[in-house]
Parts: sequence; structure tokens; C-alpha cells
Amino acid sequence: MMIGYMANNVLPLRAGEVVRIYVVARRLRAASGATASTSFWLVAATLAVERVLDSLALLLILGALVLVIAVPEIFQWAAGTLLLFDVVAIALLAAVTQHPDAARRRMLRWTARWPRLARITTGAFDVGLRGLEGVRTRAHLVPMMGWTVVLWLCPAVSAWAMLRAVHLDLPFVAGWTVLAFVGLGIAVPSAPGYVGVWHAAAVLAVTIYGVPQSTAVAYALLYHAGQFVPITLLGWLFLVREHMTLGEAARAAEGTAA
Repeated sequence: MMIGYMANNVLPLRAGEVVRIYVVARRLRAASGATASTSFWLVAATLAVERVLDSLALLLILGALVLVIAVPEIFQWAAGTLLLFDVVAIALLAAVTQHPDAARRRMLRWTARWPRLARITTGAFDVGLRGLEGVRTRAHLVPMMGWTVVLWLCPAVSAWAMLRAVHLDLPFVAGWTVLAFVGLGIAVPSAPGYVGVWHAAAVLAVTIYGVPQSTAVAYALLYHAGQFVPITLLGWLFLVREHMTLGEAARAAEGTAA
């Protein structure tokens, strides 16, 4: 994950997501002897589930914030769009996991005119289905929800701690506000390191609490730097441990995905 976040910080359009899949798939190949295509799509399926769960958590946080602060209209629209995406994604994942044979038959019907495409899509489908096993296992549900709470609480505490560090005496809910606004702002592909959208979202979040614009900009710059620098350094160190360079990982990830 640190390697993926580091790649997002230095590459455009959230390319770190593909790099992260490649790094995990590379380890999977070394451990199990799976092919490059199989390991890539297996890991990609788990990432899809992770992204859906993350966006649902973000929407729950924003829904709670609506009850205590005036959420700007632009974020309400963004949340509505994300909710629509999540509903479709969850319905699709549920249908596939509950009725895999029917989904495979429908896929074959749609691609019957192109035999090569049919082989590729059904192969990716079968491998991806294996990647959904984790979320289908009931024993994983409680640990998964527990770790989700922990992993969202940490960045909220981080955002609030940075507020305290710059002498902004705001309530703890302000940390959640910054986290939710920044999370929605960087949900779409953007510049390397989310430069611009991160700062605009953070500024908007703290100005709701009456913070002057100049102070809010200073906070946004420090908050972004406090995330950018350690994550980039850690990601680079972990990449070195994998005996890879960022250019190699990016090129290999693009080739494997293709």
C-alpha cells in the first residue's frame, strides 16, 4: 500500500493503484507459481472490493457530518455520484458472487462473436471470482469491519492533530470533516500527489469552522506535506526492498494490465 501511495504521489492519474496490484501480484507469482495474468486479475479483484468498501465508509462519514455541519453543495453532488457508483458496484459484485455460472453464461453470450475476447474475458472473470472469496467468507466480516474503523480513525486523528499543531482549536469533528472532504476531492484521477484538489478540499473543510482563508491555506499546505513526505519516503524504501525501481514497476504494471 505504501508503494502504491508513493506512486500516486509522483505519477499522474492514480497510476499507483496499478503499480500496487503489480507489486502484490509479483509476490503472489513468486509464492504460488501463478501466471502473470492470473495473479494480476486475482489481486485486482481484491482491490475492487477494497475500493467499494472505502467509498462506503467515506459516504457514512459524510452522512454523519451532514447532521452537524453545512456540507457544501459540490460535496453533496459528489457524494450522490459516489453513492450511485457504489450501489451499482455492490449489486454487480453480489450478482456475480451469488450466481457465477449465470454471469459467465451471459458474458459468453455477449462476446460470442469474438472467440479471442471471450477467452480473455471469461479467464479474467474466473480468476477475479477467486479474488472475491475473502469478502464472501463470513468469518472475515467482523475483522474486516473492525480494521476498516481503525484505518479510517487514524487519518481523522492525523488531520485533527495537524489542526492542533497549527494552533487551530477546533473540535475533533473538524478532523473528520477534513478527511471526508479530502477523500471525496481525490476520489477522481488528478495530478501527481493530488496537488490542487487536496488543498482546495482541505481549505473548504476548515473554513466551514470560521478559519480565515490565509490560515486555511497554510494548514492545507502543511497537512499535505505531512502526508506526502513520509508516505513517499516509506514507499520508496519498500520499493527498494522489493528490488524494483518505480519506472520498472510502472512499465511492468501497464504491460501486465494490457
